[in-house]
Amino acid sequence: MFTGIISDVGTVLAVKQHGDLHARIGTNYDISGIQIGASIACNGVCLTVVALGTDPQGWFDVEISAETVSKTNIGQNDWSQDQRINLERPLKVGDELGGHIVSGHVDGVALVKSVTDEGDSTRIVLGAPADLARFIAPKGSVALNGTSLTVNEVCGVDFGINLITHTKQVTTWGDVRVGDAVNLEIDTLARYVARLNEFPA
Repeated sequence: MFTGIISDVGTVLAVKQHGDLHARIGTNYDISGIQIGASIACNGVCLTVVALGTDPQGWFDVEISAETVSKTNIGQNDWSQDQRINLERPLKVGDELGGHIVSGHVDGVALVKSVTDEGDSTRIVLGAPADLARFIAPKGSVALNGTSLTVNEVCGVDFGINLITHTKQVTTWGDVRVGDAVNLEIDTLARYVARLNEFPA
């Protein structure tokens, strides 16, 4: 379980296809505090650590199934060497819940339609998959590339978010471009409310 508060920006050091896709990710995390089998959200995708090392820098390896590749932007952006990705370690009991509850199970991929600077902030409009758009509401929460963000407005399948300077500095959002494919996880609460409405009392 995660909160959508990014705690490191990692770098893809290597990617190879050997059965499943294998990736090595460089990180500023203290490797001594990570165990084999631990979960780390990588651009919002919950992945399992299968190896660790510190040469030439701290790194961890993950395996990515074909199913995960097909459902996320890993398959559309084709993770490559030197690509930057948002990282978050799991929530611990007693940790501050600064964002919202995020599972790390990506629901689909949204596409960036426009990027507009407004003062020091940046407004982004994204297009959601049609089957997920109904779960996105103004002032609700979404996780985009693992980042907990507030929805500003919704128009059909399109929705807007606003990025403050801090968010752009401590995540990969400072690199966003029109056409980017972004991992989208809808708010779990929205999912359950919609499900309950399918079975009125």
